[in-house]
Amino acid sequence: MTEITLLDGSIGQELVRRRGAKATPLWSTAVMMEAPDLVGTLHRDYFAAGATVATTNTYAVHRSRLARIDEEEQLLPLLDAALTQAKAAQSAYPGARLAGALGPLYASYRPDLKPDPEVAATAFREIARYMAPHVDLLLPETVSSVQEAEGILRGISDLGKPVWMAFSVMDEDGARLRSGEPLSDVLPLLQTYEVAAVLINCSRPEAILPALAILKTSDLPFGAFANGFDGIAEGFLQDAPTVDALSRRVDLGPQDYADHAMEWVAAGATIVGGCCEVGPDHIAELARRLRAAGHRLV
Repeated sequence: MTEITLLDGSIGQELVRRRGAKATPLWSTAVMMEAPDLVGTLHRDYFAAGATVATTNTYAVHRSRLARIDEEEQLLPLLDAALTQAKAAQSAYPGARLAGALGPLYASYRPDLKPDPEVAATAFREIARYMAPHVDLLLPETVSSVQEAEGILRGISDLGKPVWMAFSVMDEDGARLRSGEPLSDVLPLLQTYEVAAVLINCSRPEAILPALAILKTSDLPFGAFANGFDGIAEGFLQDAPTVDALSRRVDLGPQDYADHAMEWVAAGATIVGGCCEVGPDHIAELARRLRAAGHRLV
């Protein structure tokens, strides 16, 4: 029997789908502004499915993103709303934990934007410091280059909360970050900044195993939460894209996704979950499979 941490699944994509409104570059942040109760309901759905960690709806809550619509002053109110919804859902599930999500500063899958590490450190530190008293760990997600990782870790590594770092790799080559750099190049940073766990996220399930083989050499707890996209469309790599530029795979139902995740566990992963297009039904099936295999969810 192995103790497995079961993360939740898609937050942004699932909220946009449930809201049913026209997609905007703000992604799930717009849902937080217009219908925050949807966020709490989604967290509860994931806990009910078996997830032991809820990821806050803060992936895209950055001053740099809000500035595009002249709403920078909404940063702290949006963080408050996200934390309030997550904590309310957590209260009904003793032992459940909260992960403070930190998405890319400017856009996902855009290592070419190369935020200066000091600029990034300041921006991430403001958000992480605000969230730290309310969450159990900090979870930078979809980190796509070594420089991006450096900036984030400079800003958040000394706030008294464990940092679980999640990298995104090329869909065709799990051994490389989306920047093209070898995934192994991040390993020294994990030691320098005393990262508590290392993950792969928002990449195709088929790219995960090669990535995990590299992460395993770090001797840190490791794992993955993959996406269910057909691929990262060129239209999503433009400035201020909307999520309707991405399409959902039709061959990755709950059982299919669980098949992949169980392979990650067999390879030594102790933290698994889902990313974009992986919903509560997927997490429920994964929880069932993990328990049936004799693992304990923690």
